[in-house]
Formats: sequence, C-alpha cells, structure tokens
Amino acid sequence: MAFLFRTAIQSVGLSLSLLGWALAIITTHLPHWKNLNLELNEMETWTMGLWQSCVIQEEVGRQCKDFDSFLALPAELQISRVLMSLSNGLGLLGLLASGCSLDCLRLGETQKGLKRRLLILGGLLLWTSGVMVLVPVSWVAHVTVQEFWDETLPEIVPRWEFGEALFLGWFAGFCLVLGGCLLHCAACSSPATPASGRYAATGLQDHDAYLENGTAQPKV
Repeated sequence: MAFLFRTAIQSVGLSLSLLGWALAIITTHLPHWKNLNLELNEMETWTMGLWQSCVIQEEVGRQCKDFDSFLALPAELQISRVLMSLSNGLGLLGLLASGCSLDCLRLGETQKGLKRRLLILGGLLLWTSGVMVLVPVSWVAHVTVQEFWDETLPEIVPRWEFGEALFLGWFAGFCLVLGGCLLHCAACSSPATPASGRYAATGLQDHDAYLENGTAQPKV
C-alpha cells in the first residue's frame, strides 16, 4: 500500500512538473508579457515580450520585430530573459533526474540509495525552476502596476497592462514548485531497507531446529 501511494505521488509530481516546464517554455517565447491598447486607434494593439514586440491590426494582421539590443531593454526584461532561460534548463535537468529515479521503473533497482538521492535532486531542481519563473513574472507585473498608476505621466499617455503570458507564467511556476515539493516529499518518505531479512531468516531456521531437536543450537 505504501509503495502504491508513493508511486502515485511521484507520478503526480512528475506530471505537474512536466506541465509547468512546458508552460514555462511557452511563457518565455510568448510576446504577450505586456499589452497596450491605443484609445486613438482601438483597432490596433501593441504587445511586448522578452524577445520581440508586436503590433496587431485587424486589417493587416500581426507584425513582430525582434529587439535590436539586449542592453537597450528595461532592467526587468533583461533579468527576466536570463532567469527564464535558466529556469528552462534547470527544469529539463530536474525532469531527467526525477524520471530516472521513479520507483515504477526497473532502472537501478539494486541502487535504491542512488535513486532516492536523484529524486531529491530532481525535486530541488524543479522547485528552483518554479521559483525562477515566479520571480521575473511577478517583477514585470509589479513594474507594470507601478507605471500604470504613475501620476507623473500625463493621462493621455497610453499605459501598458498585464499580458496573457504573465498569467500563464504564474500557473507554470506554481506547477513546478508543487511538483518539485511532491517529488521531494516522496523521496523523503521512502521506507528504510527492511530490517535485516537475513537475520529474520536465521531466526526462523533456529526456531525450526528447536522444534525438531527440542533444544536450541548455541550461537557463537
């Protein structure tokens, strides 16, 4: 029963982590971190991501342009680009480490200690990956709110608002954090090696010998 419960926890944790990692990759490349609607031209919408900005027009469609320089970006977008790229790499390593150490796999059955350490490592990597998604997404959201309510800017100046990628990033980060925690808990709850099955078998043999001979054999 304990084995089935631990296997189920590992499967749920790995599934959540895989979902969060895939959504984090999508968030990294989506050009919808910020949206801008122009009151003078309601048929035109601007979006900004970590790699490019786009303008969407009903008649023309979407036109995107990559940023010319990394150094020309605002500080929050520079740090977000670095953290999201690191998060994707750590998430991949965490998935590989956790996938190879699942109890339902026969890989490395004779090395239970190594599989347990790999599962702990995978859970920590996935948890770190989730935090590295939540930090840039929340930072960009915080800066967007500050700029939206900045009273020093004239009212006629358009204001950036939350894009769909921010909500997707929050969901991805929580999935990675929760999946990593579940994998770590499953590894820490692994039962210890059964208390010396060799000694139990020896005791059973002594008991049989006692029943057959009427006396127990002295132990050295």
